[in-house]
Amino acid sequence: MVEVTFAQLHGWLVAFLWPFARLTAFLAASPLWGHSSVPNQAKVGLAALVAIVIAPVVSVPDVPLASWAGVGILMEQMLIGIAIGLVMQVTFAVVQATGEFIGLQMGLAFATFFDPSSGTNMVVLSRYLYMVTLLMFLAFNGHLIVLEILATSFVTLPIGLGGFNAGAFEMLARYGGTIFLSGMLLALPLVGSLLIINLALGILNRSAPQLTVFNIGFPTSLTVGLALMMVLMTDIGRFLQGLFANALEFMRQLLEALAPLPPAT
Repeated sequence: MVEVTFAQLHGWLVAFLWPFARLTAFLAASPLWGHSSVPNQAKVGLAALVAIVIAPVVSVPDVPLASWAGVGILMEQMLIGIAIGLVMQVTFAVVQATGEFIGLQMGLAFATFFDPSSGTNMVVLSRYLYMVTLLMFLAFNGHLIVLEILATSFVTLPIGLGGFNAGAFEMLARYGGTIFLSGMLLALPLVGSLLIINLALGILNRSAPQLTVFNIGFPTSLTVGLALMMVLMTDIGRFLQGLFANALEFMRQLLEALAPLPPAT
């Protein structure tokens, strides 16, 4: 007869629960798996499946689950998962900012609709570029690479660290500047061209006030903007490939930076 002691059952439970907490926090914070259209059962099931697979190779500390130390380890795993998910959120927010910049210059800033994933109104161009980026991320197998990084994070950041390096959270905050830097870099060709058109229309309005510039300004900006969007889409794959590569590399650097510094001798 097979007998299972309480110590064995507790060891199996913590070997599953603490990796499961990190994986669940990441899936909830990431833009791909955390989308509102993905059922919660699928998120929990995927996190449980990955936790069961990696549980035999993950070292867990001998800490009682129902203790303050166990609660601290649980919160620690959730913070790690949320930090990795925020890197993904910032990466996908780049193209959303690009759509905001371009839509403002094209005159499409008023063309918004409710986005169930974020709970706010989003410009149509932002939604379009977001969906293109999501499909390109899947085509580049970025979701598999992220899961690999998350699985290997248990080696870089083993369970029960006891603390984090505060400088890593500053790195994460500074990485948020990528939204404006890369977003404007992608939108700069269209924004610059449309700005020149608006400047020319303004000069035309001053030189010939009898012309109704507002009647020709919006169709001109919209037509030129759509034509430039067609040109932009031919090279967006190369830009997104570099954006994803930088995000994945920063994710690895963040995991290494989260490790607490060794005590000074």
